[in-house]
Amino acid sequence: MTTSDQVILPAEREYRFEPFRFIPAQQLLLYRDTPVRLGGRALDILAELVERPGELVSKRELMARAWPRTVVEESNLKVHVAALRRVLDEAGSDNRYVATVIGRGYRFVAPVTCNAVQTPTAPPPAEWEQMRQLPAPKTRTTGRADTIDALLRIMRQRRFVSIVGPGGIGKSTVALPLAEAFIAEAGLEIRFVELSPLADPKFVVGAVAAALGLTIHSGDGVQSMIATLRERRLLLVLDSCEHVIDAVAVLVDHLLSGAPELRVLATSREPLRTAGEYVYRLTPLAYPAPDAVLNAAQALAFPSIALFALRAAECLDGYVLGDADAPAVAEICRRLEGIPLAIELAATRMDALGAAELAARLGDCFELLKRGRRGALERHRTLAASLDWSYQLLPDGERALLRALSVFAGAVKLDDATGFYQGAAAATVDGIANLVDKSLLSADVSGACVHYRLLDTTRAYAQEKLGECGETGAMRRRHLEFHRTLFERASDEWDARPGADWLASYGRYLDDVRAALAWSFAPGGPAALGVSLTVAAIPLWMQLSLLEECHDCAERALAFGTEAEPLATCDEMRLRAALGTAALYVSGPVPATEAAWQRVLQLADQQQNREHQLMALWGVAVCRSYAGDLPAVLALAEREQALAEGAGQRAAQSAMERLIATALHYSGDQPAARLRLHHLLAQDAPPACNARLARFKLDQRSAALGTLANVLWLQGDAEQAVSTVQASLQQARDSGHAPSLMYAIANSAFPIMLQIGDYAAAEALLAELYGCLKRHAFTLWDTLWTCLDSTLRVLRGDAAAVPLLRQAIGQLRQRRYRPRLAWYLGTLAEAMAAQGQRDAALALIDEALAICATGEERWCHAEMLRIKGTLLERTDVDAAEKLYRQALKIAIPQGALALQLRAASNLARLTGERLPLKQACGGLNLGFDTADLRRARELLDQPS
Repeated sequence: MTTSDQVILPAEREYRFEPFRFIPAQQLLLYRDTPVRLGGRALDILAELVERPGELVSKRELMARAWPRTVVEESNLKVHVAALRRVLDEAGSDNRYVATVIGRGYRFVAPVTCNAVQTPTAPPPAEWEQMRQLPAPKTRTTGRADTIDALLRIMRQRRFVSIVGPGGIGKSTVALPLAEAFIAEAGLEIRFVELSPLADPKFVVGAVAAALGLTIHSGDGVQSMIATLRERRLLLVLDSCEHVIDAVAVLVDHLLSGAPELRVLATSREPLRTAGEYVYRLTPLAYPAPDAVLNAAQALAFPSIALFALRAAECLDGYVLGDADAPAVAEICRRLEGIPLAIELAATRMDALGAAELAARLGDCFELLKRGRRGALERHRTLAASLDWSYQLLPDGERALLRALSVFAGAVKLDDATGFYQGAAAATVDGIANLVDKSLLSADVSGACVHYRLLDTTRAYAQEKLGECGETGAMRRRHLEFHRTLFERASDEWDARPGADWLASYGRYLDDVRAALAWSFAPGGPAALGVSLTVAAIPLWMQLSLLEECHDCAERALAFGTEAEPLATCDEMRLRAALGTAALYVSGPVPATEAAWQRVLQLADQQQNREHQLMALWGVAVCRSYAGDLPAVLALAEREQALAEGAGQRAAQSAMERLIATALHYSGDQPAARLRLHHLLAQDAPPACNARLARFKLDQRSAALGTLANVLWLQGDAEQAVSTVQASLQQARDSGHAPSLMYAIANSAFPIMLQIGDYAAAEALLAELYGCLKRHAFTLWDTLWTCLDSTLRVLRGDAAAVPLLRQAIGQLRQRRYRPRLAWYLGTLAEAMAAQGQRDAALALIDEALAICATGEERWCHAEMLRIKGTLLERTDVDAAEKLYRQALKIAIPQGALALQLRAASNLARLTGERLPLKQACGGLNLGFDTADLRRARELLDQPS
C-alpha cells in the first residue's frame, strides 16, 4: 500500500484496487464509478482487509470488526465473505481479491493503494438511491441471463408480471436483478416488500403501505395508497406471495386499477389470478442428458453445473471443476433436476464428501440436502424448509393427494390419477390443477395428452410425509394393484395392436412397474402381488427389448414359489416362457435355456395351452438347431406342424422352417439348407395370427436372409452372400427389434465381412452392434462383442488382442455358449501359433475339432482341419498334407466351396498340386474379389 507523505485521517481514506474504489466512511464501494450494492457487514469485513493488504487477518479480528458488540458463530463470517467474493469476482472478472488461509483467517491479495478522498466525490447515479431500496442479492445470478432478458421485454409491455415456480427454483434470485435492470432503463421509483414474514393476510396492506412510506390511520388503507400512487411512476416488487395470495391479489387488483403509472412484479409459487397478470413460470436450470459424456469445459456450459461449481468454490476455497469431477457433478445436477436451491445445498456438502461420494449418496437426496445455508430466509435454508412452506399452505385434501401421487415413479395421466386415487373424480381433477398452480406438480402439455409429475426432490419430501402419516404401505399396495390391472389389460391388447402403438400407450409405465416390484419383493413385502405384476408386465419388457431385466424379474418371481405355496400353473408357465425367451438372448441356446423351454412344454401340455405349446416347441428347436441336432429339430417341427395347422399359425410354421434350415446349415448340408431358405423366402410374409408369439422371436425374414448369406458364402458365391446379408441387416433395422439386428450382425454380417477380408466394413458393423448394446444391456452380448472385436484385431495383426480373445472365448465357454465357438477357437489357434505358442494352439484346434465331431459345428469342420494342417506344416509335412486332403473330402460333399478353396490353396502351396485348386476355382462365382480368391490366383499364376 502506498500513501502520501502526510497522514490521512480514517474519515478521508479511499482505497483503490482495480477496478474498484472503496470509501469506508461512506460505506461506498464503486466499480468504475458505479456504486456496488453490498451489505454493511460485508463492507466492514472489506474495510478490515484492505486496511491491512497482504496480511493475514484472523477470523476473530474480522468478527470483532463486523459484529463489535455481538457474539456470532463463525459460519456468519463465512456467509458474508462469500457475498463479498461474489461481488468482487463478478465485477472484477479474472482478478482475485480475498484468499483463505485455512483454519486461520483471510488475506486481501490484490494490490491496494490508499489516498485521500477526492473532493468532491462524484454523486452516485440517480438510480442508486432507488437501488438501495432493494435488498442486496444473497447469491450471484447464474444461468438466468436469457430469462432476465425475456422478462425485461415482457415488463416493457405489461404492467403486472408474476414469476411463478416451485420452492428453490430461484424466483427471488431472478426478480432482484430484473427489477434493477428495469428501473435503470425506465427511470422508475421502486419499493420492495418481503411478504414471507407475514403470519396473517390482514397485515398485507400495512406491509405495502410501510414500504411506500405511508402511515395508515383510517380503516381503508387501500384508498390511501391509491391516492399516494396515482401520480407516481413506481415499480412495486412483492416477494413470496403464496401464503397470503388472496389478500395480495385483491390489493394488486385495486392498486393497478387506481394508479395508472404503477407496475407490479410479484414472485409466488402460484399465480395471483388477477386481471392483466402475465404469468412467467420459471423453469429449472439446464443440465446434461443422461448419456452425455462431458469434460469440465463442456460441462460448465450448462448453467446448473456452473452454479454447482460456483457454490462449491465458495465452500472449498479455490475449487475448480476438473475433468475427473465432471461426470459426478453432471449426475448430481441431473438427479436434482436443475433446481437451484437443491444444487446450492448439494454443493455445500463438497467439503465433507467430494463429488463422487456426493453423487453416490443422492439416492437419499432429501436427507442429504437438509443441511441449510446460514443467513438465508428460514424457508430457503434447507430444501425441507422450502417444501414445508408450500405444504403447510395446502388444504388437507391437496396434502393427501400430493402424498398419494408421490408413489408414482414417473409421469401420470389425469385418468390414471383419478383411477388410482379412488376419490371423487372431480375433486381429484381440481386437486391436481391446484397442485400445478402452486408449483408442486409439473404439467407436460407438449403431447396429445397432458402428463403430470413431481420433481424428484418434491417426491422425496411427499414420501416422507406419507410415512409420517402411516400411509406408505396402503398407497404402495394400491399403486401395485393399479399397475397390475393396467398391464393385465395391456397384455390382452398386445395381440391386437401394432407394437409401436401399444408401446406408445404403455411404455411410459416402466419406472412405476420397477418401483412396485422393488417394494413387493423387499423383505416383508407382498411378494405374491409382485409375482402377479411380473406376469402381467412380461409384454412390456419384451416390447422394449429389456430382455435381461425380463430374465432377472422372471427368475425372482419363480424363486418365490415353494412346496408350501407353489405358483399357479399358468403363472409358472408364463414366467418360464419369458425366462426361456430372454435366456436365448441373454445366455444363448445353453442347456439352462433349453431346460426352461422343456418345462414350459410340460406345463403347456398339462394345460392344453396351444399358444405356449407352440412357443415351447420353437424354443427347444432353437437350442437343438444351434447344436446341429437335425433329427431333434425335425421331430419338434413335425409336432409343431400339427399344432400350427390346427391353429392357423402360418407364422409359427415359417419360424420352424427357418430353424430346420439353420440346423441343416450347422450340420453341414448347405445345398439342402439353401433350398429350404429359398422356398421360405419366396413365400409371402405370413400374417401374424398371434402377435404375442411373433414378438417373442427374432425377425424371421432377417434371420432367414442371414442364414442364407452364410450358406451362399460357404458355397462360393461371395457377391450374392454380401448382397443377401445387406438385405438381412436392412430388414432387421426396419423391424425396430434390437435383438434381431444384433443377431444379424454377430451371426451373419460380421463373419461374412471377415471371411471376404473387408475389415473396414466389419469394424463399422461392430460400432453399430456396440450402439445397440449401449441401449440394451445384455451381459452375454458384451462378452460376445469383445470376442468379435478382438477377433478383428487379431486378424489385423494386433498381437495385444490375442489374450483378450482368449479371455472372451473362456467367458463364452463358462456360460456354455456354443454357437460359432469352433470358429472362434480356430482363429485364436492361428493367432497363438503366430506368436510361437504352437502346443497351446494345437490344443485349441483339437478342442474345435471335437466340437465339430459332435455335430454342433460340422459346417466349419473342413476349416478346422485346414488350420490344424497349417500348425503342423513345419514339423510334420505328411500330417499337414493328410489334413488338407481330409478337409477337401469333407468340404466337397457339403457343398462348401469357400472352405474347399482354402484347403486346396494350402495343398497347392505345400505340394505344388494344382488340380484341386483349379476345381475349386471353377465352381466359384468369380464376379466378386475376395482375399481367398486373390491368394488362389497367385498360386495358379506361379510357374510350374
